[in-house]
Amino acid sequence: MANYKRIFTANSGILRASKAIELGVPKHVLYEMMKTGELVREAQGIYRLSETPMPGNPDLVNLSLRVPKAVFCLISALYFHELTTQIPHEEYFALPRDVKTPKIQYPPISVFHFSKESYQAGIVEHDLDGVKVKIYDREKTIADCFKFRQKVGMDVAIEAVKDYLRQPKMDVHKLLEYAKINRVEKVMRPYLEALI
Repeated sequence: MANYKRIFTANSGILRASKAIELGVPKHVLYEMMKTGELVREAQGIYRLSETPMPGNPDLVNLSLRVPKAVFCLISALYFHELTTQIPHEEYFALPRDVKTPKIQYPPISVFHFSKESYQAGIVEHDLDGVKVKIYDREKTIADCFKFRQKVGMDVAIEAVKDYLRQPKMDVHKLLEYAKINRVEKVMRPYLEALI
C-alpha cells in the first residue's frame, strides 16, 4: 500500500480514479484504501489521501479534476478575483463548443460553450491545493459578464467593472481587447468611459 500511497503523495494527495489507475494503482487497491480509511472519496471518481488537508476550494479543485477542459468563468471567476459581492450558488465554467456538458450531480454547475477564440482567450492556470485550475483572468471575466449579461444580470457586470477599476494593476486596453473578441465593445465602452 505504501507504494500506492506515494503515487497520491506525488500528486498533492488527490487524484481522479482513472489517473490513479493510469499511474499504476489497481482499482481494487483504491477500494481497499478507502475501506482502511487511507483514502477519502471527495466526489464521484475523485480520491484524496485522508491525511491530506481538504482543499481550500474543493468545488474548483474537484471540477478541474473531473472536467479537465473546464475554465471557470462569470460569477465563479468574479468571486475568485474578488470582483463581486455575489456568492456563487453554482460553479460557472466554460467549455469549447464541441465538448459535451458533463453530467455532474454535485456541485451544481452552469456550463457555457464558447467559440474557439473566446474559449482560449484569457485562461490563467492557478495552483489550488496542488491542482492546476483554469480560471479566466479579471479582464476576460468582465468581458464575459457583458457578453452573458442576460444570464448574470447587467448589475453584476457593472459592479464587476466598478470593483475592477478600484483594484491595482488595471489594464483597460486588455479589457477592450476581450470585449472585441466577445463582440461587446459597443456595450461595454460607455460604462468604462463613465467610470474612468
